[in-house]
Amino acid sequence: MSALALSVLLSLVSAVAYAGGAIVQEQVAASSTGAQYAPLRRPGWWAAVALNGLGGLLHVVALALGPLSLVQPLGALTIVFALPMAALFVGRRAGATAWRGAVMATVGLAGLLALVGASDAQSLDTAQRIATAGVTGAVVVALMIAGRAAHRHPAVRSILLATASGIAFGMSSVFTKSVAVDWTGGVSAADLPSMAVIGVLATAGMLLSQASYRGAGLAAPLATLTVVNPVVAAVVGITMFGETFRYGATGTVLALGCGVVAAGGLILLTTERIAREAAEEAASTAAPAGTAVPDAVTVPTGAVVPAEAVVPAAETVVAGAPVAGTPVAAALAGAAVVPGPAEERYEGRRAPVRSEAPLPVPQVSYGPLYGGPFIPPTVFDRHRVRIRS
Repeated sequence: MSALALSVLLSLVSAVAYAGGAIVQEQVAASSTGAQYAPLRRPGWWAAVALNGLGGLLHVVALALGPLSLVQPLGALTIVFALPMAALFVGRRAGATAWRGAVMATVGLAGLLALVGASDAQSLDTAQRIATAGVTGAVVVALMIAGRAAHRHPAVRSILLATASGIAFGMSSVFTKSVAVDWTGGVSAADLPSMAVIGVLATAGMLLSQASYRGAGLAAPLATLTVVNPVVAAVVGITMFGETFRYGATGTVLALGCGVVAAGGLILLTTERIAREAAEEAASTAAPAGTAVPDAVTVPTGAVVPAEAVVPAAETVVAGAPVAGTPVAAALAGAAVVPGPAEERYEGRRAPVRSEAPLPVPQVSYGPLYGGPFIPPTVFDRHRVRIRS
């Protein structure tokens, strides 16, 4: 097998390892109720760390065997591998919008990286390293604070934390390249601070990526991390290492177009997740299917209304009328009887019927009298009745 073919194979395996690590991280985040950044007691967390470490190692070997213009775009296939792997292994299926966003982000990123031209190996001087480390730390902390402020919107919080993670990983790659260039002439103790920065940024990127999966699914944070990481490294390479786009002005325009396509893919993934969150929230607040919610309760003629019953505000309790609404336990002591017909016909003539309870029924409502209870005057039946004393 040629070195080029081996480089392509290692790049694909690296992308699969990164995708597997992301899936495990998302599962750990979904099932962890404690630490959101580093659930150290979860074996899955360490499995994700191992998979990400394997992916990084294979990516470095692939870069050593093949050209940067080929290896870097292949690394963008992580999100494309992650979606079918998540559906196959954990049953998490992505919708059509998520697939379109993932494909757009991958194609845009691959085109952007393919247009970045190679340059001679260069390293950052001490002042540049200090300034770069300071700016990177400030940006990552600002994104973390913004993510904490957006805790009520998991999708937005996830994108902010994934962006911070991508910046941390990208800048760790920049420092790694600087140290590797320095080591071509021999190992130097002057690179120890840079190695410490690499360790801090790589650890921060891992912890932030873990937190970005909490409550936000897999596709949106993984795509953001996959795009931001190499884009940041490419921007630093162009601005500090003298790298340029291929084909001059035409390549620059094409690179801008690829960046727009990748950004559109990320926007699709974010809006798809926000829409899903809104649908889940609406479904959780709605009444369960098949549950009957009565608007009113019908009181039959002659029925006894207990003190715990409810009546509608500013309504009258009448035989056969709907009853629903406000508790009247404080106004009705004991029980009240809703009277039936006060008289009925007997042998062709009208005869009075003796009532079993006092006919006047207090009617309770809450009217506009300083916010207190309003009790209207007693209403008697319109028929003549005989009352036992």
